[in-house]
Amino acid sequence: MSNALTRKFKPSKIGLALAAPLAAAVFSIIISSLAVIASKKSPLEAFATMWDYGTETGSLMEVINTATPYYIAAIAIAVTFRAGLFNIGVEGQLRLGALFSCYIGAMFVLPPVLHVLVVFIIAMTFGGLWAAIAAYLKVKRGVNEVISTIMLNALAGGLSAYLLSKHFALVEEGSNNLATKELPASAQVPDLMPLLRKFGVEDQPGGGVYGMFFVAVALGLIFWFVVNRTRFGFELRASGLNPIAARVSGVNSKKMTFIALVISGAIAGLAGLPEVLGQTHSYNLGFRAGIGFSAIAVALLGRNSAGGMAFSALLFGFLEVSSRSLELIDIAPETYVIMQGSILLSAVIAYEVVRRFKLTLQSNELAKVVQP
Repeated sequence: MSNALTRKFKPSKIGLALAAPLAAAVFSIIISSLAVIASKKSPLEAFATMWDYGTETGSLMEVINTATPYYIAAIAIAVTFRAGLFNIGVEGQLRLGALFSCYIGAMFVLPPVLHVLVVFIIAMTFGGLWAAIAAYLKVKRGVNEVISTIMLNALAGGLSAYLLSKHFALVEEGSNNLATKELPASAQVPDLMPLLRKFGVEDQPGGGVYGMFFVAVALGLIFWFVVNRTRFGFELRASGLNPIAARVSGVNSKKMTFIALVISGAIAGLAGLPEVLGQTHSYNLGFRAGIGFSAIAVALLGRNSAGGMAFSALLFGFLEVSSRSLELIDIAPETYVIMQGSILLSAVIAYEVVRRFKLTLQSNELAKVVQP
């Protein structure tokens, strides 16, 4: 037993597991520092300012609110990554899901919890249906899902703008803002301030944490369980790792491809709801853009794991919120984009280097075993 434990917890394995994130962190700090130095400012002052601002109570709440849709959208992308696919169309899927859920959800009133569930179903339905177009093209016509989902993003943007301006918006005299009818109270998700007050957290000007934070946590747990503890998850991963071997073992890879893309689109439909259900209560011209594209980076940095993506989403949320403080010291807040890019790039490079190093070590160990 002791020998088995020794083999399982080798110091070299722990070192390799820590090497990639540590190397990525160091490299990203260096690149970010160079960007700040180019602005003729002190990197230490910039990082200290971001930390002080980002760790304030109100800022931390905003970080969680920013990270919540990132995390949900990243889960949607990770589902296809695990199946060997790449759903770039999350941005369009979540936008249509938010638009139709707000428009249809405002037409009726139901008991509170039931009404929210119906809104969820509407968002997931339209997100899944939009993804089903790419799934059909992939399975029946062999169209690469990257190309089809990119095109569908453009179509979704144009379609949502057309529907909002011509059919779904309530026109108010004297206002240039187009928005759907406001969702009734029964369809709104209250924030978590009542719960936070019990832990001594004071009210903040920007409001509390979106109630859909718990939905994101639940989705993360479900994603982990399904992928790692169910037959469906095994077939999903098998289709992604080796489609030919999966087919030989009885897995219908085309069916898994279709299901993975539709499930991804359905989850993506939920990613547009935290803000509209928790703050705006309608879909309008100010709907937050870029969630789906940022979520790709979140999924890649988080290595498509539930825990990794949660950390990655919070990191991206922290950088986005705390970067606003850079204007106080005359640094362009867009510097955080460089920080995000350097973190992602350095993480990809570091993980690939470590992966190849692991393969080399395994090859050397195997060679020692087979040698007479």
